Amino acid sequence: MVSQKTRRRQLLALGLSCGVGLTALAHPAHAATDVALVSGAFRRSIAVKDIEHLAETGEARGLLGQLIDLSGQDPEDVAKLLNQNLNLPLVLTSRLINTRIGEAIIRRVAQIIYPIYTPQADVSIPAIRAGVINGLHSGANGLTAVNFLKAYPNDVMAVNLPALFAVVEKAQSISGLVQFFSDSPLDGLKNPQP
Repeated sequence: MVSQKTRRRQLLALGLSCGVGLTALAHPAHAATDVALVSGAFRRSIAVKDIEHLAETGEARGLLGQLIDLSGQDPEDVAKLLNQNLNLPLVLTSRLINTRIGEAIIRRVAQIIYPIYTPQADVSIPAIRAGVINGLHSGANGLTAVNFLKAYPNDVMAVNLPALFAVVEKAQSISGLVQFFSDSPLDGLKNPQP
């Protein structure tokens, strides 16, 4: 037989959990509202609404439009990049990003993107994990850049421009190295001439 005191506690727990659940439904989870481009003392913010507008319409506005014009990029191409889906299974991705390999990858990414005022790994790594998992959960067709930003659990996501450019430079040099070895130097090895 269940005592009246235990029954009261169970009802209280049920009531509290229903209240918390309804509150969570009424107030959506925290999401990024701005992306701050950071380089030393320089910092400029782009509204996530402007990024979302570009992804939906192919039309850039505000500071984002000025940056795209300055870089000579076509807004339609940037919109395609923002809408590019990464079709990742939610459960497998969740398991992967919680392994040592996933931790190492996220630790590298956390040097480039992080919550604006707390770049420490113990804050930025869980924020990236949450952005990926919540973005996958909310996106019907996988993860896009906009889904990630809308699921990122901090008001302002900082992008460390020097770290980003270093990664891009390494990727370009690796790509160039692979292309170098896959092009003409190997042709002589493939078809030896007498």
